[in-house]
Amino acid sequence: MKKLGRFLGRLLLAAAILAGLAIWYGTRLPGSPFDGLEAGPALPVETGEYAARVSDCVACHSTEHGPPFAGGLPMGTPLGTIHATNITPDPDYGIGTYTLADFDRAVRRGVAPDGRRLYPAMPYTSYAKLTDEDVAALYDYFMNHVKPVAQPNPQNDIPWPLSIRWPLEFWNLALAPTGTYQPDPAQDGMWNRGAYLVQAGGHCGACHTPRNAIMAEKGYDETAPEFLAGALLDGWYAPSLRGASGNGVGRWTEEELVSFLKRGRNRHAVVFGSMMEAFNNSTAFMTNEDLEAIAHYLKSLPRAPEPEWQYDGSTTAALAGGISADSRGAQVYLQKCSHCHGRDGKGRGEFVPPLAGASSVLAGPADSVVNITLNGAGRVVAGGVPDSYRMPPYRVTLSDRDIAAVATFVRQSWGNTGGPVTSEEVARLRAHTDPFSDAVILLQMR
Repeated sequence: MKKLGRFLGRLLLAAAILAGLAIWYGTRLPGSPFDGLEAGPALPVETGEYAARVSDCVACHSTEHGPPFAGGLPMGTPLGTIHATNITPDPDYGIGTYTLADFDRAVRRGVAPDGRRLYPAMPYTSYAKLTDEDVAALYDYFMNHVKPVAQPNPQNDIPWPLSIRWPLEFWNLALAPTGTYQPDPAQDGMWNRGAYLVQAGGHCGACHTPRNAIMAEKGYDETAPEFLAGALLDGWYAPSLRGASGNGVGRWTEEELVSFLKRGRNRHAVVFGSMMEAFNNSTAFMTNEDLEAIAHYLKSLPRAPEPEWQYDGSTTAALAGGISADSRGAQVYLQKCSHCHGRDGKGRGEFVPPLAGASSVLAGPADSVVNITLNGAGRVVAGGVPDSYRMPPYRVTLSDRDIAAVATFVRQSWGNTGGPVTSEEVARLRAHTDPFSDAVILLQMR
């Protein structure tokens, strides 16, 4: 018994030492190239503002009616609800006491000045590729050109022990990339600029790349076949952006991609859901040269061969000739949808997008189709002018059965190849996006 007791004592001591080392490692401050350096003189506001637009900081760190960058936006995660933080230069609730090195560690490494690890809802796995110049420009913008707001940060709703932060460092060690973007010498300058914007500041993969079981993106650049291959996020399906496919965005030209990012629309689609926020706050303000570089890069990404969508006019003919009484989806479509999207599913030019061949309709998951039918589209603002035509919400006027029926009809008409939608799927999204419930994430705010 004495030997067993000594063994257990040594085992407990070793475990305590290992735990102590793990906690130390998980709370230490990593190095920064800005350690010991002071920020330089203030830059013109346009320099940092553009970097902040490219990185779309305001979309996550602001609420719909709150001050810019003051935080508070709730975001759903598998662990619980977290809230974006105040990143104004307020010294008490914001980042007013951050040094340039502190700011760099938070942005590119996901580490707060006190050693707390940030949840990877903050896209530091993408921002890790930002250049030193862009990080310094962002710091200058937030410290010198953003108005401080004394707004406390809401408490996150993640239960203990999942709320313990230091183990995140081991997640970072295993899965988070480090190091700034390195240009590919085999590609031209335009391609490399587009790759940098997509992979780093634009953090497009945060929405458009599928994640594994422990919530890491399944690729951070074009060398991974699942990079930008499409993913579900917050009740929306972010479609594949890999430009060599025959469906969805893959059918768009580079010029059409630029139009979508600059104007929020083209002949194929109008921005909605989370992409509407990215457009309103970010891509609409980017230069044509940068948007052209993004389009050039995206169109270079290969994808496995797939059957190319082809328009099928049999649905249009059937609707013109009358429908059977049990075709509930077609009935709902004629009553609620056809006056805008047309019996042919081709929409009305750039004002009302087509449903025939739409990437959201062709996608495996039906979440985007159901979500926008339930909750309608947000307001797209192009050139400072709000749009005049918006998808209305049918949450109140249509039942789960009706929405499932019309979504199924749309996904299987005009050559579309989407699968059927069930009433249970609609009920799940209806509950998850209920604007009158305090217990859910309000997706309309994104």
